Amino acid sequence: MKVTFERVISDEKSSFCTIHNNSPISEFKWEYHYHPEIELVCVLSGSGTRHVGYHKSNYTNGDLVLIGSNIPHSGFGLNSIDPHEEIVLQFKEDILQFPEQESEARSIKSLLELSKFGILYSVDIKNKLLPKLTQMLECEGYKRYLLLLEILFELSKCDEYELLNQEIMPYTIISKNKTRLENIFTFVEHNYDKEISIEEVAKLANLTLPAFCNFFKKATQITFTEFVNRYRINKACLLMIQDKTISECSYSCGFNNVTYFNRMFKKYTEKTPSEFIKNYSHHKVNVDLKIENEVKAQFLE
Repeated sequence: MKVTFERVISDEKSSFCTIHNNSPISEFKWEYHYHPEIELVCVLSGSGTRHVGYHKSNYTNGDLVLIGSNIPHSGFGLNSIDPHEEIVLQFKEDILQFPEQESEARSIKSLLELSKFGILYSVDIKNKLLPKLTQMLECEGYKRYLLLLEILFELSKCDEYELLNQEIMPYTIISKNKTRLENIFTFVEHNYDKEISIEEVAKLANLTLPAFCNFFKKATQITFTEFVNRYRINKACLLMIQDKTISECSYSCGFNNVTYFNRMFKKYTEKTPSEFIKNYSHHKVNVDLKIENEVKAQFLE
């Protein structure tokens, strides 16, 4: 996994960037990255993985998320299948200039502060804003700018949302420990289907075992064991979507005991594997890999 800085270039004759992704997902790099621009992602339909700051979970039937400045995140086509279509707006806060006394200005400023936690909106809000987002693709100049303002005003008045993170994740956590974290994440990515020795990973990170445990907990807010289990369960969810059996998913994701797998699956998804399969077949599932204190802290793509 690579963690990169993305340089965003505004559209011609515009102060911000509007992107319409509707090509095959194989043509895009859904890597973990950050940029100073605030980003609004609207997935029109389909399923995939949202990864914003410490938070990682799966979505179905589209998505609408506002991501604050410099908050690390992955492209929402991660783990999706064709067709995947999305509209993305990327803009800097300084293009939004309002008189201080305007209540609308204060509400938008509050919205942008809140966006640093990652804001997930309801399907109803997504559907309500979709006509404006689609219209953005067909206009330019001041008309596109006015549509951006209208969208932000609508979001600032909305109370149908969920914060994806309990605390703001500074991009410096990633940038300062980039190489070490990349090595750890890549190791898990390549070995999650086998038994993983924490001593071996500590050695890979060039740390003693106690130092590694302290480093990983400080960087991700969870233990390394917790991280591996959550990563495995996330992979198991994706396999179940592909009609694999519960037993196949368990052993393919590094769990040597189906009973233990079932217990971990229920812990992180709040559903049994059977319930997950049944709900997904009816397009009702929205998996959020939680831990007891609801701190969402997963970096891996």
